[in-house]
Amino acid sequence: MGCSSPCASCKLLRRRCTKDCIFAPYFPSDDPYKFAIVHKVFGASNVSKMLQELPVHQRADAVSSLAYEANARVRDPVYGCVGAISFLQNQVSQLQMQLAVAQNEILCIQMQQESAWPTLIDHQQDDKSFLLATNNLDNISQYLNFASSSNVIQDAALKRESFWT
Repeated sequence: MGCSSPCASCKLLRRRCTKDCIFAPYFPSDDPYKFAIVHKVFGASNVSKMLQELPVHQRADAVSSLAYEANARVRDPVYGCVGAISFLQNQVSQLQMQLAVAQNEILCIQMQQESAWPTLIDHQQDDKSFLLATNNLDNISQYLNFASSSNVIQDAALKRESFWT
């Protein structure tokens, strides 16, 4: 941005930053790592060509995407962003399966509970049957208390470092 302070790209490339520097608006001097990683993955010349081909209003989004892809490529040189997307899709699938299992368990408990109530009502005259039905309700409440946060399956892969930091 002219004479004040060269942008991160001009600092890294050790050149003079001009007023019309294409990198200056998107790679400020206070964030040198952003340009360094984009330059390492894509090359300054390629990034310059990409930015020149885009309309001005789309360049900031393009730089953001390039920076994200460059970070992903450094972390996972083979798959890059696709690796992160695949990991998240697998995580969603696992969570959907856990949700389906939990919903199935809730349905089973509700069906058991519904079958216990008629037993309670039909046999109220007989004290022994009433006690058995009440005992059955106690067993159902034990099942309801069984599902706790300590039973949640935790995958070590879910604790991986985030790509968005």
